Amino acid sequence: IAAIYGLEKSSGTVALVMELVEGPTLADRIAQGPMPVEDALPIATQIAEALEAAHEQGIVHRDLKPANVKVRPDGMVKVLDFGLAKALEPVAGGSPDGTASPTITSPAMMTGMGVILGTAAYMSPEQAKGRQADKRSDVWAFGAVLYEMLTGKRAFDGEDVADTLAAVIRAEVDSSRLPASTSAALHHLMARCLDRNVTRRLREWSRRPIIVLS
Repeated sequence: IAAIYGLEKSSGTVALVMELVEGPTLADRIAQGPMPVEDALPIATQIAEALEAAHEQGIVHRDLKPANVKVRPDGMVKVLDFGLAKALEPVAGGSPDGTASPTITSPAMMTGMGVILGTAAYMSPEQAKGRQADKRSDVWAFGAVLYEMLTGKRAFDGEDVADTLAAVIRAEVDSSRLPASTSAALHHLMARCLDRNVTRRLREWSRRPIIVLS
């Protein structure tokens, strides 16, 4: 995780001083085309390590996506932009009432009460419905990022934000796009990460399942 070195205040403006991470974002790398499994798994493992470390400290990212991951020239991966992160809280039961209906203003959602948080293509279904996110939402986003690394295509996409959110809530992932070298175990891991039922989604979040697949 990219380090924060300080908090500065100047003329009423508050700024965080963050580590400068050299190298392209994962989005830049994916733009060049699908990644071979042997190249994608070491990056995925380090993303999992970062999420695991955050979750162990009681923090959920809520906006994991390729643009928020940098790959340094030496291969070190850094997860950035915890701007939407918050402390984990017990998952509240029931559905939000009408006063908490989500209002969408852009693909990168604004923070606020009753407003969807995150980036549409990587949101979990519960986030897309304006419900509370927990670490399982990060697991969903990880599955979406891993799929995109291997296929060069987003797991859930649409012509606009509304179409994308509809795909997140209802569409099935096209597993036929995955490379032929994708093992059955990796298929299973991705399916567990992208299970819409949060009670069945991968819960014991650890980098170990990814390491053994490599």
